[in-house]
Amino acid sequence: MSTIMPIIMPIIIGLVAVTLVSLIPEPHRRRINAVLVAGAGAAYLSGGGLGYGEFVLPVVMTYVAYRGLDSWAWIGVGWLLHTAWDVIHHLKGSPILPFAEHSSFGCAICDPVIALWCFAGGPPIIERVRALFARRAEDAANPVP
Repeated sequence: MSTIMPIIMPIIIGLVAVTLVSLIPEPHRRRINAVLVAGAGAAYLSGGGLGYGEFVLPVVMTYVAYRGLDSWAWIGVGWLLHTAWDVIHHLKGSPILPFAEHSSFGCAICDPVIALWCFAGGPPIIERVRALFARRAEDAANPVP
C-alpha cells in the first residue's frame, strides 16, 4: 500500500460524506449534522483507552451539538474537537475501530474536511459544482474581447 493512501482515502471519505449529507435539504441538513457530531462524541466510549477521561468528550460534544442545532460554526467546532480526540487516541494506541490500527489517524484527517464544509455553512455541494460548470460554460461561450 502506498504511503500517501492513508492520507488521501480519509480526504476522499470526507468529501463523499459531505456530498451525500449536502443532499439533505435545509434546515434538516444542519440539524442532522448536529446529531451526527453528537454521535461522534460518543464514538470512543466502548474502547476505554482514556479510562474515565472518555466521558469528557461526550459531555462537551452534547453541548456543542445542542448549539449546532442553530449554528453551522458550532458543528464545525465539534468536528475539530473530535479531530483532537482522534489524535490523542492515535498517539495513545487506542483506535476508534479496534480492528483497524490506524483508524483514528484516518478519522483525524477526515473530520477537518467535514469541519471546513460546516464552517462554510454546509452548502449543497452538487448545486455548487453545477453552478461552477454553468458559469465556466457561459464564460467560454461569451469570451471577453
